[in-house]
Amino acid sequence: MLRGKGRRAQGEPHGDPLDADQERRVRAVLALGGVPQADLPDGVQQVRLRLLERAASGQEAPRDVSAWAAVVASHLAMDWHRAKRRQERLGERLAALRVPDHADGEDSSLLSFAVARGLDELPDAQRQVLVLRFYADLPVRGIAEELGIPEGTVKSRLHTAVRALRTRLHEDEVV
Repeated sequence: MLRGKGRRAQGEPHGDPLDADQERRVRAVLALGGVPQADLPDGVQQVRLRLLERAASGQEAPRDVSAWAAVVASHLAMDWHRAKRRQERLGERLAALRVPDHADGEDSSLLSFAVARGLDELPDAQRQVLVLRFYADLPVRGIAEELGIPEGTVKSRLHTAVRALRTRLHEDEVV
C-alpha cells in the first residue's frame, strides 16, 4: 500500500511509470470523476503518456507521482465533462426548438419514466453528479467541494452521464 510520497524511479526507461496502487488510484479518480468504465483504460493510458512525456521532455520527476497522477486524472475527467457539457448545451438548444406534439400529461409521464430508467442505468458516480447538478441545482464547484473531488471530475462525470442519458432517450425514441 502506498503511503507518503509514492515515488517511482523515473530512470526506468522500459518500465511502467505507474505501479499497481497508482494505477488503481488513477482509475478511481477517473471513475469517480464520471468517466465511463469503458473509457477508464484510455484514461489510465493518457496519464501514463503524460508522465512519460514529462520525463522525455527533461522535466523533473514529480515529487509525489501518485498525487501527480491523480491530479492529471482529474483533469482528464474534467476534459470529458467539458465535452459532455458542450453536447448537453447543444441538446438543450435543439430541445428548445422542438415543439411538443401533445401538451397532455401522457408525454410528460413517458419522459419521466424514460429519464428514471436512464438514471438507473448510469454508474453510481455519474448518477450522483447528474442528480446533484440538475435535480438539486448545485453548481459544479459546489458538487466538487461537497464530494471532495476536482471540478474537472464533476464535469467529466456530468458529460458522460448526460451523453449516456441522451443516447438512452434517443434509443427509446422519447426525444
